Amino acid sequence: MTKPLLGGMEGVFIPVKDPKLSAKWYEEKLGLTLNYIEEEAAVMNISAASQTVICLVRTLDYQPMKFPDNNFGVGKYYNFISNGDIEETYQLLCEKNVNVNDIGGEGNTKYFTFFDLDGNPLGVCQ
Repeated sequence: MTKPLLGGMEGVFIPVKDPKLSAKWYEEKLGLTLNYIEEEAAVMNISAASQTVICLVRTLDYQPMKFPDNNFGVGKYYNFISNGDIEETYQLLCEKNVNVNDIGGEGNTKYFTFFDLDGNPLGVCQ
């Protein structure tokens, strides 16, 4: 068997209007912690256990991320893994007034889409 060339994901880049405001939103709503911030970007840690960081990048002529139309039913680029029960995660986001779509899926596979401060669609799956 051949050894994989890649060992994980270092960073996820999300376009935003204002990195400072978005970092505050990601911290308050999702519990991420700020690692680094400057005028053009903020780097957020998902958790102490995750190597992957979220980089919130100011973009010119901002537009929310839009996944191309497809027949597979995918409408977002990124799915986070629920840190526990997905229904509890869903309820907590609702209580924090996050724009959240209904939970979908069946059996052990469940997921939902939510939207950040700038309208970027993001997902949670279990």
